Amino acid sequence: MRIRSIHTVLLLLGIGFSPALAQTSVSASVYGAFSGTTTGNGVAQSPSNSAGVMLGVRHISNPLIGYEATYSYNHANQRYTPLVSCGIPCGSDVPASVSAAAHEVAADWIVSVRLANVRPFVLGGGGLVFNEPNGAQTETSSSTKPVFVYGAGLDWGLIPHIGLRLQYRGNLYKAPDLTRLYTSSGAFTHTAEPVIGAYLRF
Repeated sequence: MRIRSIHTVLLLLGIGFSPALAQTSVSASVYGAFSGTTTGNGVAQSPSNSAGVMLGVRHISNPLIGYEATYSYNHANQRYTPLVSCGIPCGSDVPASVSAAAHEVAADWIVSVRLANVRPFVLGGGGLVFNEPNGAQTETSSSTKPVFVYGAGLDWGLIPHIGLRLQYRGNLYKAPDLTRLYTSSGAFTHTAEPVIGAYLRF
């Protein structure tokens, strides 16, 4: 009986890791980007909250081996407010606001499991965030920062090859330096991104 149980477990593991279950998908999603204020270097830096779009391609080989590449875009306006020595905004200095866009490219490792028509997953990876000022603004410059990405979610199959992708993604990176009037806070900032989208599976 014990030998039969071991064989059953090995058979289930073999099915779970079978190449026949491998899949590739492309996706398009919308998300909200929510970031908090950071302080440092005598300035308080406040990113605006905004909506964004994300495109991705994902390949799942087995439950432990999957990967994806993503491109995302959102408005990423920044407000720089100088601080006095006690850490509160100065009334005499004028804050600097920069209208900007953020472009992110990332590569993530995926761990997932298929349960009927849903596939829960967790992810972790990294990439680059390119912050670009919009239009002809004076005293501005672009900023590129490395980013750590993590998250979790699920794919929900609706019909063969098409489904919904629901996920939460978190981005951790250093605040961008977009204006020459003030330096950036130099602190790590976190952006929370609830994401909803659709995928096409091949």
